[in-house]
Amino acid sequence: MSTKNQQPAKSTITRNVADLDKETGNVYESVAILGKRANQISVQIKEELTEKLKEFEVSGENLEEVYENREQIEMSKLYERMPKPGAIAIQEMIDGKIYSEADATRPQ
Repeated sequence: MSTKNQQPAKSTITRNVADLDKETGNVYESVAILGKRANQISVQIKEELTEKLKEFEVSGENLEEVYENREQIEMSKLYERMPKPGAIAIQEMIDGKIYSEADATRPQ
């Protein structure tokens, strides 16, 4: 899954914590789920970036060529501007894209 298609906030938004329990019925459970999802997203983004940066690995090039690689700099800046994993996780919860194992056992 790529995070590029999502549109969570890129800056800090104040949220009402009481609204986070709408899906789970428990704000603490919601925060725990959001934390786990944010960690998953963070790992995914790191793996994605690592794969893309492998294209820029150098072997035997001089140091000046490494510092002048504009494509690598632009790619790094793109990832720096991306929304934080926590913001993505919250947006996914708001959009109903997150579910927990407890959801499967919870009575409808």
